[in-house]
Amino acid sequence: MADPRFFHKAKTLSISDILDITGCDVADHVDRSAHFSDVAALSTANSDDLSFLDNIKYKDDFAETKAGACFVSPKFVDLAPKSLICLVSKSPYKAYALTAQAFYPETKPETNISSSANISDTAKIGESATISANVYIGDHVEIGKNAWIEPNAVIENGVTIGDHCRIGPNTTVSHSMIGDHVRLYPGVKVGQDGFGFAIDLAGHVKVPQLGRVIIEDHVQIGANTTIDRGAGPDTIIGQGTWIDNLVQIGHNVVIGKGCIIVAHVGISGSTVIEDFVAIGGQAGIAGHLRIGAGARIGAQAGVMHNLEGGKEYMGSPAFEKSHFFRQVAALNRLIKRKKSD
Repeated sequence: MADPRFFHKAKTLSISDILDITGCDVADHVDRSAHFSDVAALSTANSDDLSFLDNIKYKDDFAETKAGACFVSPKFVDLAPKSLICLVSKSPYKAYALTAQAFYPETKPETNISSSANISDTAKIGESATISANVYIGDHVEIGKNAWIEPNAVIENGVTIGDHCRIGPNTTVSHSMIGDHVRLYPGVKVGQDGFGFAIDLAGHVKVPQLGRVIIEDHVQIGANTTIDRGAGPDTIIGQGTWIDNLVQIGHNVVIGKGCIIVAHVGISGSTVIEDFVAIGGQAGIAGHLRIGAGARIGAQAGVMHNLEGGKEYMGSPAFEKSHFFRQVAALNRLIKRKKSD
């Protein structure tokens, strides 16, 4: 059960409600008016709770769960306890997520502009926007309707932020155009100078960074991630891309639609990441590369050349997954041979 000090549960849900939300299937004999009060893990749920099974590793917990109902894929239904209502879905974790959102909807504070906020007279604040304590909003900023700018955020001159955005505490945004339904988590820094300089024996010379950051709709950017503005071309984050905490994105990087970028990834300047690429934690990608659509890059990979789309890559330097494991196997054989000599 979620701690009520931090999470407010909106309502109970009936089986009928849940089917409408998720599109799951359920056996004909199930009472669709039956209500559930919460979501919980398989091992801790009781008869009033909903749970889910999405990984065979938890089949024992599933077989013994006391949950009243469970989201489950068709292939695992036969493992269910007899008393359990199976809500059958090809994507049980997604069904669980949609239901958990219905139990615990994200709420915005009442519309209010704090008296401690410092807002330029030339800024435009949209209808029903909330501006929290100690926020700074510069000249000619435009903030859309129903946006929420949280405490201590800094929105510098000329920035535009779309409708229904949430800009987290202690964020800094400059030189940026942000779309609708974008969320920046605490401490995000967007639009600062890129790491651009000319190398000279007399001393490094900074190259003015004259581009912007363009963040398209429905993007989420995790805590303390940094996104440099372009040096001339813009840095672009495509629609629906989700970026984890502590990611560094260099100047002129272009990231396509629907990408997933996990914590501690570093992407060097002028690299293009095409649509629906997934990049595992701590991977590093060199500059001026192109990563093809649908590529999957493993954790701690070191990418030093262009990668074709639709394939999986691992290792440093990164190779296709099958090539990487052949390398590992060959190395193991060499080690064994050395030991036997």
